[in-house]
Amino acid sequence: MHLFIVGGETVETELRRKFGEAHQYDFCPATAPALSARLAAADVLFDLRSWPELHYEQPRQPLFYDTTARSLAQLFHDEEPPFGPVFGLCALPTLLDRPLLEVTLLDAATAPALATLCTSLGTDYRLVADRVGLVTPRIVCMIINEACYTLQEGTASVQDIDLGMKLGTNYPHGPFEWANAMGVQRVYETLEALYQDTHEERYKVCPLLKTMYLRGESFAL
Repeated sequence: MHLFIVGGETVETELRRKFGEAHQYDFCPATAPALSARLAAADVLFDLRSWPELHYEQPRQPLFYDTTARSLAQLFHDEEPPFGPVFGLCALPTLLDRPLLEVTLLDAATAPALATLCTSLGTDYRLVADRVGLVTPRIVCMIINEACYTLQEGTASVQDIDLGMKLGTNYPHGPFEWANAMGVQRVYETLEALYQDTHEERYKVCPLLKTMYLRGESFAL
């Protein structure tokens, strides 16, 4: 299949591992306009920008959006969807190359099209509710946020928190390793979107994490 991906620079390696080299990949920078000729040549489209807008091109191919910080319902609101079926997925770095693709639907009638498409892409998948944060990003970002509160209070060091998490839960990364790998900016944006959507205190961004985001810093591991 011919995959056209906008804004996937941070997950290019993961995308290639996830779907394999049997496919053809066309990566378009997030800041570049989508070219109609490149769109027309593709079998499936991915818009992985924080504020997707590829639907304004009205493509007819299946179209995936990164809906970690913005649900499909929020993305389209009262607009008509494009001609092709649209799906949401989790495309945060470290969370894409997994056995199951985490996917949401805008229209339940497109479920058979999703099944066919995932077979062609060579991946299994699981449907989750069309909500901000999906499932895995919601959990991981909340863990990172709680770790930031612990660090802010001086209870433990970055290294101790990371080691304790990996030993205690068998997670592949500690919360601060995960934050750096995902990108502090993306973690902050996901939590902020979750808080605005739910107004639940557990998603309220820790001041330390917000400061790291505003300064464009990563955690010193």
